[in-house]
Amino acid sequence: MSAPGSAGPALFRPITVRGLEIRNRVWVPPLCQYSVTARDGVPHDWHLVHLGAMAAGGAGLVVAEATAVSPEGRISDHDTGLWNDAQAEAWSRITRFIRSQGAASGIQLAHAGRKASVWPEPMRRRGSQPLDEGGWPTVSASAVAFDGYREPLALDEAGIARVIDDFRSAARRAVEAGFDLVEVHAAHGYLVHQFLSPLSNLRDDRWGGSLENRARLLLEIVRAVRAEIGEEMPLFVRFSATDWVPGGWDEDQTSVVVAWAKDAGADFFDISTGGLVAAADIPVAPGYQAHFAEYVGEHTEAAVSAVGRITDARHAERLVAEGRADAVMFGKAMMRDPHFAMRAAHELDAGTSMWPPQYLRARPEHNDGEW
Repeated sequence: MSAPGSAGPALFRPITVRGLEIRNRVWVPPLCQYSVTARDGVPHDWHLVHLGAMAAGGAGLVVAEATAVSPEGRISDHDTGLWNDAQAEAWSRITRFIRSQGAASGIQLAHAGRKASVWPEPMRRRGSQPLDEGGWPTVSASAVAFDGYREPLALDEAGIARVIDDFRSAARRAVEAGFDLVEVHAAHGYLVHQFLSPLSNLRDDRWGGSLENRARLLLEIVRAVRAEIGEEMPLFVRFSATDWVPGGWDEDQTSVVVAWAKDAGADFFDISTGGLVAAADIPVAPGYQAHFAEYVGEHTEAAVSAVGRITDARHAERLVAEGRADAVMFGKAMMRDPHFAMRAAHELDAGTSMWPPQYLRARPEHNDGEW
């Protein structure tokens, strides 16, 4: 992992993770679009424009949305996938464009577990989809339903082995599709998080009980993915650092498992929170999750990114400059303004050269300094 240099704003210093140099610390997190019109998991023009605009807008890293490693792992039937070659080929068009704009591309590999088979946005309030309306049976660590959803089937040994192999195969296709890095989704109440949290994992076998057992699925996935992507490609893991519920998953357990995941081959940790319990009381405010990234980074010496209502360039600059995070993920801010990174560079006087040549005549220095 490269150390920050001394020149210019910290948010716009490059960072190197394994063999990949990323031009700045303004990153796009996975943002589910629920926009696969053919319902076959294949990304299309919307994904090219959505992700490509953020790359052209100056982001250092653009991570594609939670992408299912199997059909039954989708959140909804409008989700993208990476379980077949047609999907990989469609993604390759998108990664080529992102790279052409100077940004790095990542993909979040995911399995929704008990939170699968739900109506896509904006129909989510209807809960899980009935099986006779396009839904499918769901799986989890234990037969414990998410609030308002159908009861899942507890995975047996063969089912767990299939999940690990599905992540392995999807990772191989991610390489073939031209992604620069892979992220394993272990957050937001989805399958890997369901195994991690004692609130959803009630097993008494080698996949449940102790923290080591509850973390076993994640660590096996990390090892499998690392074996597929080789030694040069970075491997990220996204964690929810807390369930926001007493007796649930928390930042101390996260820190222990982050250290284990580093040993298993992961490089960088994308720290979010919540998602396992529907009724959790979450004190949402600007930067409300950033201190969890700082906590994990301090306790593990791992590289971490912060996310969560961070919309101000100077706020993000402080997080990186003070060593509280190595990068910042901007979700809704990027959706509102795909050129947020260029705007932030202007506000911080970064003097970067990341503007697309087609837009150079609109640079502030060419227009009396006004954005």
